Amino acid sequence: MAFTAVPASAEPRAAAAHHDATRRAMDAVVEEGVPGVALQVKDKNGIWKATSGVGNLKTGEPRNAHDRYRAGSITKTFIATVLLQLEAEHRLSFDDKVDKWLPGLVRGNGHDGRKITVRQLLNHTSGIYSYTDDEDFANEIFLPENFFKNQYRTWTPQELTKIAMSHKPEFAPGTSWGYSNTNYVLAGMLIDKVTGNSYGDEVRRRIIEPLGLHGTSMPGTSPTVPQSSSRAYSQLAENTTGKIYDVTEFNPSAANAAGEILAGSGDLNRFYSALLSGRVLPAKQLAEMKKTVPAEVVGGRYGLGLIESELSCGVRIWGHSGGIHGSSSVAFTTTNGKHSLAFNFNGDWAGDPVKVIEAEFCGR
Repeated sequence: MAFTAVPASAEPRAAAAHHDATRRAMDAVVEEGVPGVALQVKDKNGIWKATSGVGNLKTGEPRNAHDRYRAGSITKTFIATVLLQLEAEHRLSFDDKVDKWLPGLVRGNGHDGRKITVRQLLNHTSGIYSYTDDEDFANEIFLPENFFKNQYRTWTPQELTKIAMSHKPEFAPGTSWGYSNTNYVLAGMLIDKVTGNSYGDEVRRRIIEPLGLHGTSMPGTSPTVPQSSSRAYSQLAENTTGKIYDVTEFNPSAANAAGEILAGSGDLNRFYSALLSGRVLPAKQLAEMKKTVPAEVVGGRYGLGLIESELSCGVRIWGHSGGIHGSSSVAFTTTNGKHSLAFNFNGDWAGDPVKVIEAEFCGR
């Protein structure tokens, strides 16, 4: 299922200075079937905004570079950042066992929160089963006949965790890597427990408001996407030839702290640039965030809610990707935070985001 992740790597090249390659890559993914692309870049030359394709298949209205959209697993970087700030404040330790804060919750079929650390949640080495891999859950929110019955349903984090606990772990804690949305549902509950506030409130207070991310929000259970925004489309199927559905309205509690965030490309560039340049976390915590492990993501390395990738031209970038109903998003920046790229596809069945990333950072 979605609420997914992507790549990262190095400094901008002169070949990409005027973004010609990026423009071609955007147009190419639209030709491959993506309804539209909304993109922004921030580099030494300033801010470049671009769109390709349409934001509304019925009216033909083009996409807007200022569109707000569901950014899926990009949420994970925000959640990890809050926990890193709490660690800097000595309110928890990454060596704490999950059971210390959420006693008895991670238990069953071999899961044991007494053996899993906070760090292992954030870098996906916990082995906890991802609730989004559960066939019944996937059927409830991805099959067309069920999606429209459940698109406004509220899922609690306890429900989502219970689904995960009904399965066996993928591996023993710390012995391997496996992307699990359950890890970040639990991370959200950790924030709630440590602070006494919801993770959404903490993200707003600690990140969104200080950085002036006016187009970013944690919607909780609200099913709407604020304007300006385009429609979001999905085939609600594994194949790529089926009927296209408008899935713009969707209660994101199914994603919870693993993928609920709404944002725009400009805000995501501002966030990742500030994060990597050291304006959001103390140096010690940023270094911890960037300690990566081998991972099955593009680029092959995962830190604490942060993907590291080295591109074909040697450029190293840091960020995250995210997929959720009708939306595929990417946000990455260079190691010094000076060259940032964020974009969104308003369809979830076509288009290779890596082509756009390579075009912008490598000029090809």
